[in-house]
Amino acid sequence: MRRVFVAGHRGMVGSAIVRLLSAADDVEVVSATRSELDLIDQAAVRAFFADRAIDEVYLAAAKVGGIGANNTYPAEFLYENLMIEANLIHAAHTAGVDKLMFLGSSCIYPRLAEQPMREDSLLTGPLELTNEPYAIAKIAGIKLCESYRRQYGRDYRSVMPTNLYGPGDNFHPANSHVLPAMLRRFHEAKLSGADEVVIWGTGTPLREFLHVDDMAAASVFVAELPAERYWTPATERLSHLNVGSGAEVSIAELAALVAEVVGYSGRIVQDPSKPDGTPRKLLDTSALTALGWQAHIGLREGLAETYAWFLENAEHLRQA
Repeated sequence: MRRVFVAGHRGMVGSAIVRLLSAADDVEVVSATRSELDLIDQAAVRAFFADRAIDEVYLAAAKVGGIGANNTYPAEFLYENLMIEANLIHAAHTAGVDKLMFLGSSCIYPRLAEQPMREDSLLTGPLELTNEPYAIAKIAGIKLCESYRRQYGRDYRSVMPTNLYGPGDNFHPANSHVLPAMLRRFHEAKLSGADEVVIWGTGTPLREFLHVDDMAAASVFVAELPAERYWTPATERLSHLNVGSGAEVSIAELAALVAEVVGYSGRIVQDPSKPDGTPRKLLDTSALTALGWQAHIGLREGLAETYAWFLENAEHLRQA
């Protein structure tokens, strides 16, 4: 049995990875709640690895949030994410763990990067200011994995997902990402009979969305590729691989689709006084496609599933 530690197992991505790994006959999933292990505590993380005989790591733990949360808590987004990844990656190395998968974010790319964004666009221009601290932390995680491979020969890989959504998402009205925030807002507007729903910005930015189950499948696919298939001349020059759906939608189109899925029939109004964020974010996933993986869950199908999960958990989420 492979003992695989999934950091962030209660989060949206981490829980999807756990569901997938738990179906394998040769995997024993290792996890720890925040009360059992503070990932920001370096000594606690090193002790955890020393005691668990872990074979592989999926680093899905992170402090995450939308534009509002990133603007409000930049220090926490930078500090906590830096500490989490530095502690886990170094502890894995000192404990002799040879395989690690780091999950980043597409916000690592320059604000005006050429579209679709290729892996080699990293560090070629200024970042989007609204999430720069989070992006810097994720870039540091990529470079940590790359450096431990270069210096110590560790098989530490990184995947960069586009915007994710799905069951287990954060639906907080102020601190969530755009899609779950919209789902909750349109749902509450439907219940209250509101005449209109206001969305941030002009509605023109383009975004790509990937269902969390597709992201989990891609992460496990990349992590389990034999070294001779993964570390090829094509991927050796890349510090990470992009993971996306290959389809993009404007924020205005997304709002209309969410309203349709939820069953809201009122007006949708844009508030241009609020920030748009990056004008366009589409990932070039040709490197991952060449290795044999592609997304399977369409946006409307995924939204319907996510809304169904939201309804099933509405009472709990109402307290958030």
